Amino acid sequence: MGQFYIGVERKARRCYGFDEIALVPGRVTINPEEVDTALEIGKKKYRVPILAAAMDGVVDVKFAIAMGKMGGLAVLNLEGVQTRYENPDDVLDKIAGATPEEATKLVQGLYLEPIKEHLVSKRIEEIKKAGVPAIVSAIPQRAERFGAIAQEAGVDIFIVQSTVTTVKHISKAYKVLDFYKFCKSMKIPVIIGNCVTYEVALELFDTGCGGLLVGIGPGAACTTRGVLGIGVPQVTATIDCAAARDAYYKKKKKYIPIITDGGMATGGDICKAFACGADAVMVGSAFARSTEAPGRGYHWGMATPHANLPRGTRIRVGVSGTLEEILYGPAKVDDGSQNLMGALQTSMGNVGARTVKEMHKTEIIIAPSIQTEGKVFQVAQRVGMGK
Repeated sequence: MGQFYIGVERKARRCYGFDEIALVPGRVTINPEEVDTALEIGKKKYRVPILAAAMDGVVDVKFAIAMGKMGGLAVLNLEGVQTRYENPDDVLDKIAGATPEEATKLVQGLYLEPIKEHLVSKRIEEIKKAGVPAIVSAIPQRAERFGAIAQEAGVDIFIVQSTVTTVKHISKAYKVLDFYKFCKSMKIPVIIGNCVTYEVALELFDTGCGGLLVGIGPGAACTTRGVLGIGVPQVTATIDCAAARDAYYKKKKKYIPIITDGGMATGGDICKAFACGADAVMVGSAFARSTEAPGRGYHWGMATPHANLPRGTRIRVGVSGTLEEILYGPAKVDDGSQNLMGALQTSMGNVGARTVKEMHKTEIIIAPSIQTEGKVFQVAQRVGMGK
């Protein structure tokens, strides 16, 4: 398991991120157009196993509709500007117009506006009216109330998301959410997140959830690792949680998909996440760069507005193309940030995986020089993989 001593009698485990591994091509290759990428949650199948993250710079009602019409899933944050303001566009203009120095303070102030319950229903109904799936997210403390409202409004999937999620949470200050009760009370799949370890994943599977989000702190706009010092690189986190999923399936005969959330900047990273055992991925910054994204070329973490301890920042990602170009191409850039589905299908074809479950069996190698080997001109000229 790569155990090392980092001091007297103190062991530590070596963990890996996407930049340190590569996938080995298969003995048989498959036409990319003939692979099956479908994701199954509850009893429904979704063609695109890539979810747009529940962040205010990524998903609003219009984006969710556009993504849904392309076969993808976009998660609306029920605690962001969409449910605090009748006209969130004015607020988004202010955030995009702020200087880097004032951005976090401004965001903190704007998020002090109370959440309006009628807007929770309204936003879901607006998405559903377009005939696409509605997926929403809330923190555990608001899950019971918002879960009931969302379910009544016709939501398809409800996500309970916090920086670190465990079944056993201790607090005297507020009522702790009982995940077992909550999952049982909801008539729709409940996805829980986020976690990074085998043991916690096993316990969360037992709640009756319909999916699990994997990842603490790897997001482009997240600063959790710098602020709290916690996190596990995504390759190791995904492999460990996938092992828990497989062990749970062996024991209970119930397959619960895991969704790697954050840390994937390119199509290559997404392909590696699937090879590590992900059934789907959740991506923020890649979609924040689309013309349809509400962030106007900016992206900020979900915990950026935290009143006392912001764990996110506003970053400029720019606008690189339409949502269709980012998801399906044709790609206009050569850095792997567009045509994500094409990249996944081509990679699956090259490793000889007909399905996502077959992709899980791909041979993985540790290759820290994979990004730089032979790329001296790209690095010197800041093009391609050297940007």
